Amino acid sequence: MRWCTAYTDNRNLSCTAYTRQVSSTQTKTRTPLSRERVLAAAVELADEGGVDALSMRRLASELGVVPMALYKHVANKEELLDGMIDVVVGEIDPPRSDVAWKTAVRERILSARRALLRHPWASRVMESRSQPTPTVLAYMDSMIGMFRAGGFSIDLTHHAMHAMGSRLMGFSQELFNDRTDVDPAVESEMWSQLSAVYPSIAELVSAVDHDGNSIVGAGCDDQFEFEFALDLMLDGLEKVKARQARDRR
Repeated sequence: MRWCTAYTDNRNLSCTAYTRQVSSTQTKTRTPLSRERVLAAAVELADEGGVDALSMRRLASELGVVPMALYKHVANKEELLDGMIDVVVGEIDPPRSDVAWKTAVRERILSARRALLRHPWASRVMESRSQPTPTVLAYMDSMIGMFRAGGFSIDLTHHAMHAMGSRLMGFSQELFNDRTDVDPAVESEMWSQLSAVYPSIAELVSAVDHDGNSIVGAGCDDQFEFEFALDLMLDGLEKVKARQARDRR
């Protein structure tokens, strides 16, 4: 509504300064909401407080919209999580074709790992997905293509994908979590007492020097263990590939 003052002849209307101020405010445009903005804000919130703290209501508040506005861009929380994973996968470096296959695969997997370290919630969400999105499928397709371009048979490529599993996405599903908040001296005493029951575990725990200053917390150096296993697999695949090439001669 425009508020104006009338001249005495009632024929001409003149807008007041208040009218001009309201009119100017009304002409300001808000940045349009888009799927990209929704996903970017969701990723940022998950990075800050974890994915469990993320809700459609909180996301809407962050974007300055009503919750119902989000559903024009994501159908539900599950589709939101799928889209967030797509954002993370989109940060992974594209495949290289100017280096040997092992270097190319190793570099790309470590790029995937850097993306997941930037978004610590992502690996757990990936594990929870029942169906891969087209973006994730495209990534896996390109990884298969890298092995094939490196001279792998389709059969060996199949075995390689199974062997590497989640490492292709930059994380590993460990058998158990050896990180602990227990005081090292207390933990050492505990395993000393349990050595008769679990001698092999006690031997390993007492022999391994855990890194208390690791960026992933007290426990084994997760990055070293990841790269150790990755190199072990790549070296093994290289040997199998060479053996198969010899057998075909």
